Amino acid sequence: MKISKSFLIAAFVAVAAFGAFTSVKAEEPAVMLPVEKLGRGITNAAFCVFEIPMKWSEVNNDMGGLAGITYGTLKGVCYTVARAVVGVVDIATFLFPLPGCPNHPDDAGWGYGPIMKPAWVVPVDKDWNNFIYSNEAIVNPAIQ
Repeated sequence: MKISKSFLIAAFVAVAAFGAFTSVKAEEPAVMLPVEKLGRGITNAAFCVFEIPMKWSEVNNDMGGLAGITYGTLKGVCYTVARAVVGVVDIATFLFPLPGCPNHPDDAGWGYGPIMKPAWVVPVDKDWNNFIYSNEAIVNPAIQ
């Protein structure tokens, strides 16, 4: 089996790029920051339509049922488009840190952090009846 020169060059560049990453936190390997960004991008692009029921629920809780049906739907569609675009940007740029996306929320500058808050389509605190995350998967900091 013959391996092409371009494949070897691409593999070398990928290994060199991953080796060049540095991390401030000692407990998290530097290579995991781009991998997390890629995973977040794939999840946000694939499941962006979950924004519509999320916004229905938020607007219903804040403003009532009729607003949830009308305004919540419109807000959900807008957030769906935004989350899909952010997901594609995260996928396309997962190897590179972006300005205004620090790794830690208290930091500033360039990093692999989320472009959009919340970072994931369904955050743990907005999960309905443990539909996405099971109780066993969620660690309660009060217990530790």
